[in-house]
Amino acid sequence: MNQTELTELVLGLKDKGLTVAFAESCTAGLLAAEFVKAKGASDVLKGSLVVYQPEVKQKLLGVKKDTLDLYTAESQQVTNEMVMGLQKQLGADISIATTGLAGPGASETEEKPVGTMFVSFLYDGKAEEFREEFKGNSDSVRKQLVEYILQKLNGVLKQHYDR
Repeated sequence: MNQTELTELVLGLKDKGLTVAFAESCTAGLLAAEFVKAKGASDVLKGSLVVYQPEVKQKLLGVKKDTLDLYTAESQQVTNEMVMGLQKQLGADISIATTGLAGPGASETEEKPVGTMFVSFLYDGKAEEFREEFKGNSDSVRKQLVEYILQKLNGVLKQHYDR
């Protein structure tokens, strides 16, 4: 998403009076850092929590230890609990959480290879979840995920709030 598109997204959210919050694991703040490059971001972004380690996901977002043990920190189930905890903590109109495998050494398997990313959106009483696989090194995968989330957010704005 180029600077013009990002600014249009943020101003579109602002025009609708919508706020956004992020819970970031694998992106480690990259999503919020990209989002605030847009004019008007301070009126829209409530906050972003970097919850990299499982204990922090539990402590700050209420992710259950059983969920982490059963599904791993890099899973849709954990991402879903993260977004619910984020909504409870920050109360944004649109809450977005993400986890995933940017590099080797975590919970990768044949069914869940490195590059597998999980995203959960919570807005207007709706929840949406996404699983995507990206190719490249860890920096590239994180950047692709940020771009993916921003495009999805733009879609949510256009589909659900432009009425």
